[in-house]
Amino acid sequence: MAAAELALLEKSLGLSKGNKYSAQGERQIPVLQTNNGPSLTGLTTIAAHLVKQANKEYLLGSTAEEKAIVQQWLEYRVTRVDGNSNKDDIRILLKDLNSYLEDKVYLTGYNFTLADILLYYGLHRFIFSF
Repeated sequence: MAAAELALLEKSLGLSKGNKYSAQGERQIPVLQTNNGPSLTGLTTIAAHLVKQANKEYLLGSTAEEKAIVQQWLEYRVTRVDGNSNKDDIRILLKDLNSYLEDKVYLTGYNFTLADILLYYGLHRFIFSF
């Protein structure tokens, strides 16, 4: 699942295809084997690498506070959204997210970031199933 999300992210960032993804462990943690060094592990680590590779670092946040908020939501994606399949938990998660976004356009306020992209990808399967 994460490999497909990373391929979509590559496409949306305008990167040429060609990265090789695999998954490791029971939770199928994504792994990217880079040409220039050691492999990268983890959805958010690889996604941040792709953003930097595309020279779109503004997607990681512009200010120190915004960067922290992006990181917070990336962690939220991995810890709260991934691995959740109970419909009741997902409904609560969506209700909480809806409340948070009540006075915001994007997760950081008014700037579109990587957190918005990855949270969308992570929630899409649940929204689709409802």
